[in-house]
Amino acid sequence: MGFENNDKAAGYWRENLRLVLGLLTIWAVVSFGCGILLVDVLNEFHFMGFKLGFWFAQQGAMYVFVALIFVYVALVNALDKKYNVHED
Repeated sequence: MGFENNDKAAGYWRENLRLVLGLLTIWAVVSFGCGILLVDVLNEFHFMGFKLGFWFAQQGAMYVFVALIFVYVALVNALDKKYNVHED
């Protein structure tokens, strides 16, 4: 992967870091917030026969994590094309 100049390389990594930090924030909110902090509030609702807080702590957070992987791949592929460093 080669960049045209150092400014484009710095811009690419700045956007990539912003993307990673945004996705990590979502990950933290879902895992810590929904699985620990808000579990009592979420347990007032039911999903697939389980209390929602319990479901998030046991299953839901994992589904979100896997979805974040696919979101990251799609967004980085778009970023690669934007900076012309994508694979052919």
